[in-house]
Amino acid sequence: MNQILVTKKLYITPELKRKKKVYKFNFFLSIFLICILISFCIYAEYDRSKSEEASQSLLADFNEQTEIEDTTIAKNNVLIVVLNDAEQSADGTEEEPKTAMNKTTMQTTSDGFRYATIAKINIPKINVDYPILDGETDSVEETEALLKISPTKFWGADPNEVGNFCIVGHNYRNTKFFSKVPTLVNGDIIEITDIDGSVLQYAVYDKYEVSPDDLSCTSQLTDGRKEITLITCTDDSKMRVIVKARAM
Repeated sequence: MNQILVTKKLYITPELKRKKKVYKFNFFLSIFLICILISFCIYAEYDRSKSEEASQSLLADFNEQTEIEDTTIAKNNVLIVVLNDAEQSADGTEEEPKTAMNKTTMQTTSDGFRYATIAKINIPKINVDYPILDGETDSVEETEALLKISPTKFWGADPNEVGNFCIVGHNYRNTKFFSKVPTLVNGDIIEITDIDGSVLQYAVYDKYEVSPDDLSCTSQLTDGRKEITLITCTDDSKMRVIVKARAM
C-alpha cells in the first residue's frame, strides 16, 4: 500500500500541476467565450426583429397613404391638377414638380438622420414586401442607419421614373430584407409602388457579383428605359450581388 501511495505521489510533479491549471483556465475561458458569442447572436437576432417591426410599421403607413388617389389634390382650398408631374393651380401658375422625397412626411432615426418613405418593393417569389427609404444627405453614415430599418435608395432616378432606381438592402442570411435577393433569376418579377400609388412591374434580366467599390451598376444610361438595380452582400460579405430589372 505504501508503495502505491509513494508511486502516485511521485507522478504528480510541478509540471503536471501547472498543465492541469492551464487546462482548467482554458476550459473556463472557452465556456466564457461561447457564452459571449451566444449572447451576441441572440442580441443580433433581437435587433433584426426590431428592425423588421419598424419596417413593417412604415409599410403599413405607406399602404394607407397610397390608398388615396392623387389625380386631383386639394391644397389650401385651391384646386391643383397634376399634369405630367407638374402642378398647375387654378390661376394657371405652374409650380415646380415634386420629387418622391418631398411628397411624403419626413421622419427621424434614433441617430438623428431624417428620411422619407418614397416607395414600396414587392418580390412575390421570395416574399419581400418592404418600404423603400430615402435620406436627406446620402452620406455613408445616414445610409447605414437607414439600412437597419429597411431597404434604402442608394442612387439614381425616383421610383418608376426613367433612369436607374438603385436600391440597397442587407443580407442577413435568413428571410429578412434582401437575404433572398441573390436567389432571383432572369424573368422573376419585382413590383415597385410609388408614392402616388402607381404600381410598375420589372422583369429581372441580369445578375452578377462585383467588388464593394465597383459602382458601375448605378449608371443612369438606360436608353430612356425605366430600370431598377437591387444591391446586397454575398453571404460572406466580401462581394456585392447585383440584380438588374427592366420595366415590362
